[in-house]
Amino acid sequence: MTNKEFEFLLQQGEGYNLEFKESYNSNLAREICAMANANGGKVLIGITDDGKVKPVTLNNKIKSEIQDLVRKFDPSFEIDINKFNGVVIIEVPEGKKKPYSTGGKFYMRQGANSQQLSRDEIRDFFFNEGILRFDEMPNERFNYEKDFNRAAYNNFLEEAGIKTKLSQKAVLRNLELMNDSKLRNAAVLLFCKKASRFLRSATITCALFMGKTKTKVIDSKEFDADLLTNYQKAFNYIQNKLNTEYIIKGGPREEVLELPEQALREALLNAIAHRDYFSNANIQVGIYSDRVEIFNPGGLVGNIKVEDLYTRSFPRNHLLFGLMQRMELVEKIGSGLMRMGEMMEEYLLPHPNITVGEAWFEVRFDRPNLQEMSVEQRKEKYHAGLGDRLGDRLGDRLGDRLGDNQRKIIEIIKENSKISIPQLAERIGISTTAVENNLSKLKKLGIIRRVGTTKKGFWEIPKMPKSDNVYQKLSLPRE
Repeated sequence: MTNKEFEFLLQQGEGYNLEFKESYNSNLAREICAMANANGGKVLIGITDDGKVKPVTLNNKIKSEIQDLVRKFDPSFEIDINKFNGVVIIEVPEGKKKPYSTGGKFYMRQGANSQQLSRDEIRDFFFNEGILRFDEMPNERFNYEKDFNRAAYNNFLEEAGIKTKLSQKAVLRNLELMNDSKLRNAAVLLFCKKASRFLRSATITCALFMGKTKTKVIDSKEFDADLLTNYQKAFNYIQNKLNTEYIIKGGPREEVLELPEQALREALLNAIAHRDYFSNANIQVGIYSDRVEIFNPGGLVGNIKVEDLYTRSFPRNHLLFGLMQRMELVEKIGSGLMRMGEMMEEYLLPHPNITVGEAWFEVRFDRPNLQEMSVEQRKEKYHAGLGDRLGDRLGDRLGDRLGDNQRKIIEIIKENSKISIPQLAERIGISTTAVENNLSKLKKLGIIRRVGTTKKGFWEIPKMPKSDNVYQKLSLPRE
């Protein structure tokens, strides 16, 4: 480990292959087990939630306790333990005898978190998906010297907020994207020049149809570059083929798409992140007069059902999903469909329709009739009734009043809607976990909501009717 490599780990932050812990605790076995069931990684002990070094002691007793934790895995497991700059670095190799359990429980890495699975869930997952997932396999056809797309690599670093003096190969190895001299398929998807040269079906086809059927194609495009470019061009295609409403309210005109932009982005990104790359089919976007359909190959993993997707998720491509999280293309697991539904509600449109087969997954958005009601009118009508809807839903539950910390959170958010969770924790004097729990309750109550991504978004407090005494007591903004 060098200083440059250490600084890079701190800067990239927690992710699929990297976990920070402020101190040694009983949860360590869970994190190691989850990484062993994935494709390995590193656990750093002595790092706070906001990425600051808080030196810890590594004596022989603690080292022996950590090693003993993994020896008790079923089957037994081995790790390397080192110390650098006051931080304990646990190197977790990819397990060769998956699945592993600790204390009779199985864990899998889900983005930057470790999630407990039942024995049946993890058995079905490995049975259905295989021990080695597609995105983690080394690509034998990709020539690093000739085929690597440095522009795409630089875009990735920028989107992920990574600044480093490490070489490209060192960065790729630290992100677990290079196996010896070969790039894993997840890296090929991100850093190729032409996806189909190496992964035949890793393209996105978009088509505009006349009417409600596929009988007549008006226009179509296939996007065949790196993952980020394909996503951006596919979304631009959708945007350009849908209707745009121009709203002018005493200033620069606002351009509003007929369907919620973020919901379409979410569906397209989910298709890219969760599709089955072993399939010969590609992602397909169909734009009809009455709907937009986004199709991707690959049914649901294991025993997951459609209704489960509103509260949890089981990514098929864990490594790829983790990289997309770093670029803030996808957010917390299990919240995508819920967010899409909320966005469609604001347009007074039905939630996206989800249909699933054994080998495919499709999301359908119904297009609005703008002759009956404009986008602006729909949004105004939605917000006009928002207070009444929330009041009906929350009136009784808020009778017991909110806790002091929740009130403080509301007041601080009113001052600074872009405040981060660590900043809230510092202002209030509680842990980040406590802040997250309070935010979760406030969001469930409908008092606050998150708009945009974790790093680039902001908090919003919906306006309530003047007559609503419950919200008046809470000092929330009123119409």
